[in-house]
Amino acid sequence: MGGTNYHIEILFEDGTSWLARVRRSNATSPPTDLQKYILRNEVATLQFLRRINIPTPMVYDFDSDENNPVGVPYILMEKLPGKSVGTSLCLAWTAEKRRKVLSQLADYYVTLLNHPMDSMGCFSHPGSGRIGPFAVEALTDWKDGAMKSTGPCSSIQTYYKTGINLTLDLILRQEIYTNRPVDAYLVHRYLLDNVARVFSYNDLDDGKFYLRHADDKGDHILVDEEFNITGIIDWEWAYTAPKSVAFNSPIALLPVSEFYDGVNRVGDDEVTFAELLYEKGHPDLGEITRCGRLLHRFDFCCGYDISDWDGFLGLFFGLLNGLGDKFLKNLGDSKHLNWEIWKTDAMERYWDDERLQKLIEATNFF
Repeated sequence: MGGTNYHIEILFEDGTSWLARVRRSNATSPPTDLQKYILRNEVATLQFLRRINIPTPMVYDFDSDENNPVGVPYILMEKLPGKSVGTSLCLAWTAEKRRKVLSQLADYYVTLLNHPMDSMGCFSHPGSGRIGPFAVEALTDWKDGAMKSTGPCSSIQTYYKTGINLTLDLILRQEIYTNRPVDAYLVHRYLLDNVARVFSYNDLDDGKFYLRHADDKGDHILVDEEFNITGIIDWEWAYTAPKSVAFNSPIALLPVSEFYDGVNRVGDDEVTFAELLYEKGHPDLGEITRCGRLLHRFDFCCGYDISDWDGFLGLFFGLLNGLGDKFLKNLGDSKHLNWEIWKTDAMERYWDDERLQKLIEATNFF
């Protein structure tokens, strides 16, 4: 059982092993229509990856409707051999073993680079290569009981502006961030203002979009005892994105402690990964890996669970530092003191924002 799905092994008499992947149902589960779309997106993504020879599970059957003999939506897929790398590239491994895994991962980056798409979104229909709306709850709204999904988008700026505006609306409607609504609103209002600053410098983008794993923290990679990658799994929520986003270094390679402390140094595994991409004849992908920290921070801050307040402050002030925010020179050493100073400045800056005024009135902020 993972955070989102159950996995039930089906073992045949000849030793063949399948997995039944069934979505968990609990208080945090998205509405049924979205669950069905997420399942179809995952199937379509796996089908695409098999066609281009990325090692992923074969899908044998699926049903996104609960009105079937099983009684729940499911995917029947191949169970791949190997063990999960874990939530970070295993520090117990030697540098040589890590490099071997990263070299294979770089090869898969190159394979994905050879299959560009014309829009940013998710595979929407099994059996086709069609790109449709995003299969993500944070980018989905409901109007009069009908699902309203974001996308597909023609640019990364449209994607983020649409998503952040939806977040601001949900905060105002008191559907998310109910514990710190004003703080969350100010943060996302600032993020909205800085979309162009974050995504305007990427001269490596080519106007095309490429498939990106949405949860690449390491446990999506399976390896055997010889450190050969046997599979890349868990493609739920995968989406197409510009080159600078799709080929940014996986989260698994980040120096986690430094990242959450606001330090913007590129990690050792990221440097190795960039070097491998250079060696394979793709300096553009290597540069994306070396220069992707600001994009990591921006993406983490959008929709971040700020109940982890200390973790959030490190991420956010790392973003401010990366953007060269002018107010930082006035700050002291305490993250919490820095936050109060930044918040005061942000309240003044956005005081005339109509949604902020409504939120203050609705939450009796003062």
